[in-house]
Amino acid sequence: MTRHVLVVMLCVAAPACAQLAPPLENLFRQAVAAQKAGRLLEAEKALREVLAQGGRLPFVYNNLGLVYQQQRAHERAMAQFREAIRLDPNYPAPRIALGASLLALGRAEEAVTELESAVRIAPREPLARLHLARAYERRGDPLAALDQWRSLVELAPGEPEHLYQLGRAYMRLSTWCLEQLRRSNHRSPRLYQMLGETFQSQGRLELAVQAYQEAARLDPHLPEIHFALATAYLAQGKTAEARQALDRELALVPESFAAQALRRTLDAAGK
Repeated sequence: MTRHVLVVMLCVAAPACAQLAPPLENLFRQAVAAQKAGRLLEAEKALREVLAQGGRLPFVYNNLGLVYQQQRAHERAMAQFREAIRLDPNYPAPRIALGASLLALGRAEEAVTELESAVRIAPREPLARLHLARAYERRGDPLAALDQWRSLVELAPGEPEHLYQLGRAYMRLSTWCLEQLRRSNHRSPRLYQMLGETFQSQGRLELAVQAYQEAARLDPHLPEIHFALATAYLAQGKTAEARQALDRELALVPESFAAQALRRTLDAAGK
């Protein structure tokens, strides 16, 4: 777990230390300071002492779990997180940390369960959604992961990392959809259309044209394919071929706004 995650967790947990008697509160604060400074054995000893002296409160177990988590002792960490959850089922921090440890152990399905609970409890906690997105990705559910990255962008619109991960999630979803299409019908015209769009986005126009042509051959009456072919022809500078493809698209879908707009652009340019 990264230091960034640890600090976020501690900020959630530390204010609750006022529930401890003054001597234990001081000991807990010393443990938190040691934990932040990376003195993990010192922090572990202090937190275990707090528990031994009667400070059996959820946030104490949570912080002890975080110490073990930093040491990559995930099984020991999870035992502490589960005790914190048992004592306070509505405390999101140990559920988030438990999900992170489960992910580290490759147990994505269990992580999803815990992290979905954390999101229900604290829907505006970015860390819960971030780990849940990772868990969905590990489980092979790119659509669910995309929803979490989208929510993170809504929570923090200016955060570059969330925007970057959202973009990657869209690309992974596109790849996943392509694979599902291939499995369901490897001769689907939409499969060839998606391949054409992929090639076109990469600037591989000859391959894009070939893919669109195959899609049109498989189903010449399917909307959007002739329009896509027209755009690829235009990118190649083949205006006559583009006009022919547009004519076929408008014959199929005369109300197509995109095809009409492209036709007007060509007419205005005298092409």
